[in-house]
Amino acid sequence: MTIETLIGQYGLPAIFLAAGLEGETAAVLAGVIAHAGTLPFWQVAVAVALGSFTADQIFFLCGRFFREAAFVRRISAKPFFARSLTEFEKRPVLFTFGFRFVYGFRTVSPIAIGTTRLPALRFLVINVFAAATWALLFVSAGYWFGNGIEALFGRLKSEHGLLIGLAGAAVIGLGLAVWTRRRWRTR
Repeated sequence: MTIETLIGQYGLPAIFLAAGLEGETAAVLAGVIAHAGTLPFWQVAVAVALGSFTADQIFFLCGRFFREAAFVRRISAKPFFARSLTEFEKRPVLFTFGFRFVYGFRTVSPIAIGTTRLPALRFLVINVFAAATWALLFVSAGYWFGNGIEALFGRLKSEHGLLIGLAGAAVIGLGLAVWTRRRWRTR
């Protein structure tokens, strides 16, 4: 099965889910899909924004209402959780808007913010603007650099090509995670 077949079959709902679960990689690849003309740019950007917005709202609500749940306790034990709260206390609105732009903070931060006294309505409003900005930035990057990205990874038309592309993205993501973690620990 090719990427074109997957997108043709599942289209915008697949992009919505991928943006909520994965983040930057999904948003950039969605931009490449828009660049190729498979789906319109604005529909892709809206699906990415809604996916990101929905995931962050769910994580915020988990932090707000399920603080004692095993999932939230496990997340709150991570170093990024404490770092998120520290940064939130310094500049609550700026951090709430910007956490999704900093690698490693995307999942942990909305849960951490949910444990604070920030009103849910304020988080919702900030999250709308942040998700829209984030989606436009990353989808546009995939759209404008679509030719270069396609040349770098090839067309990825077969399952083997898709697996190689996903493995490459995973290795890059893991490398960024290790680098980011070491960088934060040295601070």
